[in-house]
Amino acid sequence: MKTVLSVVGARPNFMKVAPLHRAFQRYADSIRHLIVHTGQHYDQQMSKVFFDDLELPHPDIYLGVGSASHAQQTAKVMMAFEKVVDEQKPDLVVVVGDVNSTLACALVSAKMNVEVAHVEAGLRSFDRTMPEEVNRLVTDAISDSLFVSELSGVANLKREGIGQEKIFFVGNVMIDSLVHFREKARRSIVAEQLGLSRKSYALVTLHRPSNVDEAVRLEEILKLLLEVSRNKNVVFPIHPRTRNMIQQFGLQSLADSSECLKLTEPFGYLDFLNLMENAAVLITDSGGIQEETTYLGVPCITLRENTERPITVELGTNVLCGSNLLLAREKSLEAMNGKAKHGSVPELWDGRASERIAEIVTKRLK
Repeated sequence: MKTVLSVVGARPNFMKVAPLHRAFQRYADSIRHLIVHTGQHYDQQMSKVFFDDLELPHPDIYLGVGSASHAQQTAKVMMAFEKVVDEQKPDLVVVVGDVNSTLACALVSAKMNVEVAHVEAGLRSFDRTMPEEVNRLVTDAISDSLFVSELSGVANLKREGIGQEKIFFVGNVMIDSLVHFREKARRSIVAEQLGLSRKSYALVTLHRPSNVDEAVRLEEILKLLLEVSRNKNVVFPIHPRTRNMIQQFGLQSLADSSECLKLTEPFGYLDFLNLMENAAVLITDSGGIQEETTYLGVPCITLRENTERPITVELGTNVLCGSNLLLAREKSLEAMNGKAKHGSVPELWDGRASERIAEIVTKRLK
């Protein structure tokens, strides 16, 4: 029996580990699959609800590191995870995405001579001012198996000197969760509870420091959302970081100035998937949402200068607007009037990426 530890830390990780956990159950006679939750996100709406929605078992190991600066959080995860590796003696550690927990657990595993598999490897924004880009680069450099979601990732890894034998183009595990839970999400009544009809609203997620940590920028974005809300409702489930910044900068009255701009608590996975599929447009700075909207064919307006997921722009429905809020306004209104960019679904985004990964990992461990 081989032991595989899969690490989750932040909200996007849960959607990636859930299908992996299901896939590894097929090999339960030879693979003992354990989930380690670092506790990087510890808010109930950001964590527990996702475990319930995604039908994940309660984590086998919970580290409870909580929030802190990048250095402190990474160090706390490393110290706690080192004990886990020492006790469990895993044959392989699976890390997903690009959060601090991903980097921390990959580093510990590599130094303790445990094989590391990185799911969602090779993605690059080429912007090292983003902490996630540093996490991606370092994690890929020390991983033994690199599972890639889009072909740009293969090219990036080869350019960085990673051997072909380590690289596996398998598709997108985030889409696996979407495909698996799409019908269940359609039974959600969240839109009805919010008084929304299909394609009658914009959906917003914002949390990146470049958008929410500077008062003038955040005020301009809120004004953009208020302008969009003159045409249709705007639903804005607020990330805890963003809510704190709105209050800190004295922008709460501006945010509350229109009944058509609906500020809500974060939603669970199923409710949010329902809202996303039925939205006229997404306005976001999230990486994963760029992928999900591309699969769903929903227009996506991204308030970032770059993206580590270029396939969503090249083939998908994503439009990068950077700091140009006039462009974001123009593209948002076009989308709400049914004149948005059309896209197609990228190669191997078929809901079976996790099955491919589990098969490769099992063969490798045997």
